Amino acid sequence: MVPPRVGRACHVLLLVLCLSAAEDFDWTTNNHDSFYYGTFPSGFSWGAGSSAYQTEGAWDKDGKGLSIWDVFTHKKGKIFFNDTGDSSCDGYYKVKDDVSLMKELNLKHYQFSISWPRIIPTGIRSDHVNEKGVKFYNVLIDELLESNITPIVTMYHWDLPQVLQEKYGGWQNISMVTYFNEFANLCFERFGDRVKHWITFNNPWSVAVEGYETGEHAPGLKLRGTGAYRAAHHIIKAHAKVWHTYNSNWRSKQRGMVGISLSGEWGEPVDITNQKDIEAAERYVQFYMGWFATPIIHGDYPQVMKDFIGRKSAQQGLGTSRLPTFSSQEKSYIKGTCDFLGVGHFTTRYITQKTFTSTRGSHYFTDRDVAELVDPRWPDPGSEWLYSVPWGFRRLLNFVKTQYGNPMIFITENGVSEKTKCTELCDDWRIQYYKDYINEMLKGKDGVNVKGYTAWSLLDKFEWDEGYSERFGLYYVDFKNKNKPRYPKASVQFYKRIISSNGFPHQREVENWKRKATETCSTSNHLLAAEEQRNTAANILKLIHDPLTSHMEMVTEIVVPTVCTLCILISAIFFMFLLRKRN
Repeated sequence: MVPPRVGRACHVLLLVLCLSAAEDFDWTTNNHDSFYYGTFPSGFSWGAGSSAYQTEGAWDKDGKGLSIWDVFTHKKGKIFFNDTGDSSCDGYYKVKDDVSLMKELNLKHYQFSISWPRIIPTGIRSDHVNEKGVKFYNVLIDELLESNITPIVTMYHWDLPQVLQEKYGGWQNISMVTYFNEFANLCFERFGDRVKHWITFNNPWSVAVEGYETGEHAPGLKLRGTGAYRAAHHIIKAHAKVWHTYNSNWRSKQRGMVGISLSGEWGEPVDITNQKDIEAAERYVQFYMGWFATPIIHGDYPQVMKDFIGRKSAQQGLGTSRLPTFSSQEKSYIKGTCDFLGVGHFTTRYITQKTFTSTRGSHYFTDRDVAELVDPRWPDPGSEWLYSVPWGFRRLLNFVKTQYGNPMIFITENGVSEKTKCTELCDDWRIQYYKDYINEMLKGKDGVNVKGYTAWSLLDKFEWDEGYSERFGLYYVDFKNKNKPRYPKASVQFYKRIISSNGFPHQREVENWKRKATETCSTSNHLLAAEEQRNTAANILKLIHDPLTSHMEMVTEIVVPTVCTLCILISAIFFMFLLRKRN
């Protein structure tokens, strides 16, 4: 029996944490625009996404080579709680299970990435092709097609082979263009008979800025003022090279498409009557999405980037701009290398003009001369960067339409994470986020050429420098359980109804969706709670039978227990203390 005082203390602690979290999910202030009822055009494709390093695990199995993320996460202090993607969701071993989840959702497509070092361990094709890695992706693609789910394949979602980083400096080196093209050509050769939608790079902004400027992401370099621009320059050239390779050698046989996925936050002027704020907000978007989209679609960097970086470079006494230049031949080669544009979007910022001097050196963030602000009334589920601002999504889509000639668009990433102290499958905040953001996309259906939408993400997974502290998934993954079971959150049922209805048919039906989804997740919550109780009870029994050994195992396996588990453990230890005292 647990002493009443201990039990009440744990109960109060849990309530405080859960209620404080619930207060963060105040979506009532997000009434910027009215809701629009209607459906998407026939043939609109609904999907969900993932990436190789975030979900596959099996980091050193079946001949896979090291990636920069394998090396980066194994360095202490780089990732929250020193988490790694070594096993993650064990997606490498759960292809059939995960495809069955997609069938349950009635997905029309699944967006995933191919791990370059899994199929070419050193990154150099002439060294060795790992046939076991090729077989894994063949099995996944075949399973999807057998379930009538279209594969949308990303060739680079950040996991560069470590050998290429060590030997050449990764994306700082122009040789990556050749090596990436060889990798892409292998993908077309082995998978292109079945894959018709290819994405060269996912969110190259993060690769360049966080990998080579701030060092927050692998490979962790801090080349301030030059690293991000040089990496981006080579990535753009690599994308163009791959597009031309497909266009020349594979398109007539395989009849597919090659695009790129660019992430972009919307920038809204703080003062819409202030010309400097208006210019700063556009500059913010141009330095973000325009950095990559403008060369690929129009042939060169945005003029505002060339002007600002050039001026800052001159103020530093540099003879040339820190922003590299394309030759006239390169501009022609790069221009138009996009069959579709992938758009990843999560949130919005208010933007105002802020001038940064060059006395201490300039870098990407000071080159822009902008300051970012957020409205404290914007809903925030706990992630320090992601606020729910649905109206920004529609504005970004209209920006893309206007700037780039209304290209074919696939929404390649859109979703919301949470940081909750308690296991929670009834994710009403995620339901509201999807409802509002998808509705903003629906409002622009007549003018913006959006062909598909990818919910991010299918599963909870490794979230880069945040480790497992954030969860984006429609399905909850119990990472503490060696079998990595998946549990549907309420958002699964809600998203499934959007898919089956192809939008929001009428008010009464949509209002019922959330109620039914919540009823379903309550059952799942009970199943998950029962499973966690069984695991906790097993650990407690081990602790009682062999206190020292069990303690050592638990410290290794559960570095920071959840508050719920911690309360049970405290109670168990107190109970042991009473037993020993009586004996």
